[in-house]
Amino acid sequence: MKIERQFTTEATGAYGAMAFTTTVSEIRNPDGKVVFRNDAVEVPEGWSQVASDVLAQKYFRKAGVPSVLKKVKEKGVPEFLWRSVADEEALAKLPEDQRIVGETSAKQVFDRLAGAWAYWGWKGGYFTTEADARAYYDPLAGSLLRRPQDWRPDQVVQRLRTPAAPRLLHPVREG
Repeated sequence: MKIERQFTTEATGAYGAMAFTTTVSEIRNPDGKVVFRNDAVEVPEGWSQVASDVLAQKYFRKAGVPSVLKKVKEKGVPEFLWRSVADEEALAKLPEDQRIVGETSAKQVFDRLAGAWAYWGWKGGYFTTEADARAYYDPLAGSLLRRPQDWRPDQVVQRLRTPAAPRLLHPVREG
């Protein structure tokens, strides 16, 4: 499928000139005891505290993320869609307590989600070229950031199955 790029440019990618800020996310029990706290949650400027908290508390991978990753080449798959694995050599050079971390940025979450969906589309043969896959990925990741009220993965997948989806994808007939 040929996909016409909408809402993003090749030069600026998914996030364009969007500014980001760091906030704190915290949950307390009724007795005041802190049950969750992250002091460095990177989100787009203008996001509400509620949107930031939902992202940090529900969608960040909180543990088990290697702090240094490397891409794994996969024949026939564009480089931007290659999966990442732990870079064991680089991790061995770090202090043990710095080797495994959690996600801290909205970009990490949305790159992970949009990357998975674009990868599945590539493997399923839905894109004619790498540029088409990128034209799908960039606005999808960017739209997740721009509309925090709509970014829950179940809502995004549901929207992609509805007649409204062409507003994002804009398929172009070949020939």
